[in-house]
Amino acid sequence: MATKKIFPTKSSASLTPWLGIAAIVILFDQLSKITITKTFYLGEEKVITSFFNLVLAYNKGAAFSFLQNSGGWQRYFFTAIALGAAAWIIVLLKKHGSQRMFSWALSLILGGAIGNVIDRILYGHVVDFLDFHWSGFGHFPAFNIADSAICIGAALFILDELRRVNK
Repeated sequence: MATKKIFPTKSSASLTPWLGIAAIVILFDQLSKITITKTFYLGEEKVITSFFNLVLAYNKGAAFSFLQNSGGWQRYFFTAIALGAAAWIIVLLKKHGSQRMFSWALSLILGGAIGNVIDRILYGHVVDFLDFHWSGFGHFPAFNIADSAICIGAALFILDELRRVNK
């Protein structure tokens, strides 16, 4: 006689590795920002290659300095959005932890979001320092490891979704 399961089983994948990936992103992000802020003054630039510099920049806004000069309310607004997104990402990781690429994407986005939230809470701005440029086209807005993790996570998320649609 077959037995019926009374309680639904949780996903077989653990949340721990995904939170570990997010924690590693946060660690590298914060260590790099501390290093840059201790060795550079605001606006200082060090040429590394013909297309890449290190520069200390502060961003009170969001991506591409969106709302940079909006009087300070944006600090709390972007912090609240990031914390809400982080909570939702943890729910999704619990539910879909066995989906590897999807969970990698979410973990990178989570780590990046929390890395930038730490900056907003501690300093009132996000510390940026990676400055890519192309001769004749100018400089791409400076960014950091947290931003990089968010972008890579978003790309993985899109790739995962495209793979899912093609199945």
